[in-house]
Amino acid sequence: MEAINEFISSMLPYTEWPMFILLIGGGLFLAFYSKFVPFRYFGHAIAVVSGKYDDKNAKGDVSSFQALSAAVAATVGLGNISGVAIAIHDGGPGVVFWIWMTALLGMGIKFYSGSLAIMFRTTDSDGKLQGGPMFYITQGMGKWAKPMAIFFSICGLFGFLGVFTANQFTEAFMGVVEPHETLFVTSEYNWKLGIGFFLAIVTSVVIFGGLSKIAKVASAIVPFMVGVYLIAVLFVMVNNASEVLPALKMILVEAWNFNTIVTGGFWGLVIIGVRRAMFSNEAGLGSAPMYHGQSRNDEPTKEGLVAMLGPFIDTIMVCTFTAVVIILSGAYLEDGSGITMTMSAFEKTLFGFGDTLLMVIVTAFALSTLFTYSYYGVKSLSFLTTPKIGKWYNVFFVIMIIFAAVASLQLVKNLIDLSYALMVIPNMIAVLYLSPKVNEASKKYLQKLKQGGT
Repeated sequence: MEAINEFISSMLPYTEWPMFILLIGGGLFLAFYSKFVPFRYFGHAIAVVSGKYDDKNAKGDVSSFQALSAAVAATVGLGNISGVAIAIHDGGPGVVFWIWMTALLGMGIKFYSGSLAIMFRTTDSDGKLQGGPMFYITQGMGKWAKPMAIFFSICGLFGFLGVFTANQFTEAFMGVVEPHETLFVTSEYNWKLGIGFFLAIVTSVVIFGGLSKIAKVASAIVPFMVGVYLIAVLFVMVNNASEVLPALKMILVEAWNFNTIVTGGFWGLVIIGVRRAMFSNEAGLGSAPMYHGQSRNDEPTKEGLVAMLGPFIDTIMVCTFTAVVIILSGAYLEDGSGITMTMSAFEKTLFGFGDTLLMVIVTAFALSTLFTYSYYGVKSLSFLTTPKIGKWYNVFFVIMIIFAAVASLQLVKNLIDLSYALMVIPNMIAVLYLSPKVNEASKKYLQKLKQGGT
């Protein structure tokens, strides 16, 4: 494991500049190129998700709400709870500001990639509708771009593993329940292995049921778990109302701390913010378009607006609340990183039982993320081979859950960071290349909307 970790760590610096230029530079370009359409039509996006503009005759497997729920289930999870803690641990409170900036640009990126998912979807050899980066790369850009789609799919086989979630859930369980002391006396390693097997079995039951089962479970769990988490966080913020503004002020001040202690100085601070924001909302990564491509919706712009809500929910809202609790509790000054830091923050601010409540929420987050993530990997392998072979990815996915439960956080984090950074490159090139087509479609759609139709 140490040898693998050292190799991945040595590769990471080479991906920083391409990722930064494509996500931040590309995101800024798309924001201005779209004339801020995703932000101006935010209210309309909410109306679309609520089902007001549903077309019963449209092709697709799931509703726009279910597609958004599944995409948010994959993103609102341990990335928002422990990912933010890792970011603050590595870069200080100021890193949250750069998470916000990347998320705002991410909303524009998701608008374009969500639109492309509908615009260039196709049917596979089983006759089922398929959408996502590999399809808008090959259908939209042409056969010459197929190597980019293949490269994206190969990276996806590793990037879409549920290793971070499995690892952080195991850490949370070991920290709160302390099973090796309270339940059954055996080594920590055995307990972690046992938790890995438990997660693998539960995940198997759902993921072998296919997309419709995943979508149903996700749309049931996600709104509830986000609601419980936000109520808990708001309660902490109301109880510590006098500390909220100083915490937000600290984020803004520290964001421009050129003497920051973080590795790599100010540049390192920004990179950590961009990495963790991408991990939180996956904008530019190309994962969410795979779900949005399955929506019962024939209007690209409508789906693009739905997709845009993802970064707002999971990063602007959930990540900010998590960050404020971590800062006002003082937990960020402690040695722990990841889920243990967030656990400490909740325990301090919720009368000593906050870590137990967080454990319940984390369980729901972890399971919903594992259920939804496997689908991305199946689509990646299906594109590289056939849909029949693609289903076998689930077996690899389940085995890797067990591996992640006993692996170190550093190894798991580095594996995901490298895979994500490599996936951003082909996806963002495609999104930028095809953006004129999205603008053309959105212009027609918005004209129709002004005339009272959709």
